Amino acid sequence: MDKRWQQLGDLLVNYSTRVQPGERVMIAFIELETYPLVEAVYRACIRAGAFPQVQYLSETLNRQLLKYGSIEQISWVPEIESYGMDWADVYFGLRGAYNLEVFWDVPAEKLALLRKSMGAISALRWQKTRWCLVRVPNALLAQQAGVDEETITDMFFNACFLDWNKYGKQWKEWAERLSRGKHIRLVGNETDLSFSIEGRTWEAAVGASNMPDGEIATSPVESTVDGYIYFEFPGVLGGRLMNDIRLRWEKGRLVEASSSTNQDFLLSILNTDAGASCIGEFAIGTNPEVKYFCKDILLDEKIGGTVHIALGRAYPQTGGTNQSSIHWDIVKDTRQHGEIYLDGELVFKNGQFLF
Repeated sequence: MDKRWQQLGDLLVNYSTRVQPGERVMIAFIELETYPLVEAVYRACIRAGAFPQVQYLSETLNRQLLKYGSIEQISWVPEIESYGMDWADVYFGLRGAYNLEVFWDVPAEKLALLRKSMGAISALRWQKTRWCLVRVPNALLAQQAGVDEETITDMFFNACFLDWNKYGKQWKEWAERLSRGKHIRLVGNETDLSFSIEGRTWEAAVGASNMPDGEIATSPVESTVDGYIYFEFPGVLGGRLMNDIRLRWEKGRLVEASSSTNQDFLLSILNTDAGASCIGEFAIGTNPEVKYFCKDILLDEKIGGTVHIALGRAYPQTGGTNQSSIHWDIVKDTRQHGEIYLDGELVFKNGQFLF
């Protein structure tokens, strides 16, 4: 086994979540290729004196549910998973990449129902556990990124093994500077979007909830969101790619939404519930080692110099109030053409902070 897996397992247990003796730990083993990291995390938990349990999940199993299940079955929120969030002190979601075409023949409305039920579990994870999510590299992830498996694996480990104290200090300083402002305007390719952040704060993500990590995030004041945004990268959710997403808000209300592919699914997601069409998060990617767009949000939102928004559920720690069963991040590439203004002052240009 590659010794880097054990190094990563130790990092997740002892740094990201700081597992303590006697704590209960749920390890979600998602896709078979993630087993080396499952074993490494399990071992590190045992050595920490914790009580780990492993649960196997897979998108290929979800395909069986979507193909042959009733609406009642697809909408069902699994009791064991719900109970797991009550039982666990710490949760690890170790997610392998999967074939994005696995749901190619599943109607959009069924897929949206499944995302809603999975979102209910996600909300419980947020509320009741310390958690960390990882997208484990494999051949499918390399194919999605358009590179070879060795390159994507090395990128992954390099991004995980940053000097977290050094980078965390810098990112927290940027977050503190942004938190002193009241208004954000994002300008870029087919984009002019503005909103208030008065009363909200910015948080730097430094390896606790995701690994690799690297973003600075806030929650807009929902009623103040105004303008439009275009995404150069496709939005990805439930294995569906939505290319050329364009969204427009007026005084916090979404008034236009389109994509050149899978628009029916896009609209289904936006209609999941009352909060699904609001921006729950606005963030800037800061990890210098995440360089390739992988069609996977756990990695793509960390690409240094990009920005992303999340539709749906807001982070309460930044002052966000929007409620939804979804939290869907979509990445915009601002490394060549993008500007962020804080209270009218240019603070970010073409992927670089100016302070």
